Formats: sequence, C-alpha cells, structure tokens
Amino acid sequence: MPDRRPHHDLRRPLPRRALLGAGLAAPLLGTGLAGLARPALAQGEYPARTVRVIVPWAPGGAVDTLARRLSQKLTEGLGQSFVVENRSGATGTIGAAEAARAAPDGYSLMAMDNTYAMLPYLFARLPFDQATAFQPITVTAFSPILLAVGEKSPYRDLASLITAAKRDPEKLTYGTGGNGSAPHFATLAFERAAGVKLYHVPFRGAGEAVIGVLSGNVDLVMLSPGSALGNIRGGQLRPLAISGEHRVSALPEVPTFAEAGLPGYGVINWSGLAAPKGTPDAVVGRLHAAAVQALAAPDMKAFIADLGSEPGGIAPDTFGRLITEEAGRWREVAAAGGIERQ
Repeated sequence: MPDRRPHHDLRRPLPRRALLGAGLAAPLLGTGLAGLARPALAQGEYPARTVRVIVPWAPGGAVDTLARRLSQKLTEGLGQSFVVENRSGATGTIGAAEAARAAPDGYSLMAMDNTYAMLPYLFARLPFDQATAFQPITVTAFSPILLAVGEKSPYRDLASLITAAKRDPEKLTYGTGGNGSAPHFATLAFERAAGVKLYHVPFRGAGEAVIGVLSGNVDLVMLSPGSALGNIRGGQLRPLAISGEHRVSALPEVPTFAEAGLPGYGVINWSGLAAPKGTPDAVVGRLHAAAVQALAAPDMKAFIADLGSEPGGIAPDTFGRLITEEAGRWREVAAAGGIERQ
C-alpha cells in the first residue's frame, strides 16, 4: 500500500505490490462499506436499466479504451448495458462536471485517471469539489510510464541522457500534449528525481508530441506503454526506462528506472471508475464486486497486459486514499515546476 504520509516524496517509488494485494483481497475482507462483498440488494434491483459511463476524454485514448472493455464485461456480469459516453474538453473537467451533477443512483459513472488528482493545480476554480465530488469504486488498471527517444537519438541508455542533461541544463527538450497534462507532470517529477532541468515543448495533443520525437524536433517523451508499443516494435521509438517495480511482459527488454540507475522515480498512471457522491454503499459495493470479477477474467487480464499495464481491483476506500495521496504529491510537483493555474 502506498506511503500514508500526506506528502509522499516523489523521489521514492510508488509500491504497487501491497496496494494490488490489498485491493484484490478486499472482496473477502470488506472495506467498511455496507455489504461490500455481498451487497444488501435484492437480486435484480440494481442495475435495472442502462448505466452510462462518462469518459472525460476523446475516444481512442487509454482511459476510453479501458472503460469500453470494462463496460463490456460489466454488461455481461450484471445483465444490463453499460454504455460509454465521451464528454471531452478542458482537461477532463467538462465530463467530470457532468458526472458530478448526475443523480447519485449508480446509473451515471465516471471513468477517471490520475489527471483527476492534478486538477486543483491546473485550475483556480473547478465546477465541482475535487476532493468530495465522487465516491471511488476501484482502479481499472495501473500503467507505468516510459521514457523514450527517437530512433536516431544519440542516447542509448538513461544514464547517458541524464549525464547530458546535467551537463547542459534546458538543452534537452521534451514534448507533451500540453501544459499541465499528465506527461508534463510526469516529466517534472523525473526532473526532480534525476536532478536535471529539461526544456518543455507543449503540443496540442499527445499524438503530436510523439510525432515531435519521431521527427527529431524534440529529444524525448514520456508516455504510457500502450501509446508507444506500435512505434517501439516498429523501431521508431527507443525506450530507455519504464517506471514500476518490475519490467512489463509487453516490453520485457526495457529496464525499470531503478535498473537503469534511477531508483527514485516512482510515478505510475492509473485509470479508475467512480460514482457521484451520495451513491448508496450497496450500489458501490455491487459495482466494485462486479469490476473485480471482470478484471480477474483471463481475457481482461490479457487485454490489460497487452497494454503494458496491470489490472486494478482495489477497494473503494483504498482508491480514495490513493487519490488523496496523489493530490498531495502533485501539489509539490506543480509548485516546483512553476505550473500556473488557469
């Protein structure tokens, strides 16, 4: 389980093994929610109609892809349709605001990711209370972060890149999908861990940032394995390190940051499912139990592994603590990186 101190040091890796173990044990041990393992609902009472899953991002991204696959499994497991609706814009706040306003009855859910924990440091005012607007259900997947360079880059390993960055501060450039994006935060955290200063080149989207590296216009990019697999296998991107405690099966040749000489980089992306505040505990418990069952299915595990990720399934209260802890660490990164709120 992650360090419970309010302000976790980002130079320390985020341990997932205990967190995952605690989450997968939750259906048997309980979490304080009423009837989590066996929700106190009459059979067939929930869901009784279609459930919409609001994705606050455009179709095709990692959060959307995971939400669609999980929705298929929940449809199979609970006998009612779970339908994804994309409400993108304003760094996910448009979709989040719509989900937060929805009736707390379990028929409107939100697919969120770690960007949600960064929102207070991107906006001076939000159309919802970020700390209390949602009742967490579970994490769908934990996804490591890759640091990659282009195929023609002179940097063959992480150590040589860090040495060059220390020798010439701000000479090396990195691309992201924009100021305040999750890769921007992740790279600022890398700067802190490595003791370097890079030059940020914001693009209009993550895809353009990758193109910037492929074309040689920027030196490096940080992204999820699922977004990079095609270019890595095609030889256009060279991954230098991946976050997490161990290598991933989709990219077994890529060393962890610790193996590459930087043991303190512990940023892990996550995707999850949440309900509006006030959703009954029994409904949350039923959704959590169904999600855990879906994530344990062999085809779902294989799908997530192909993305270079690991299945979630942690308990609702554990997920809530994770969001709080993430918000604390991103506060520090935003302050150190000079991110200004809009």
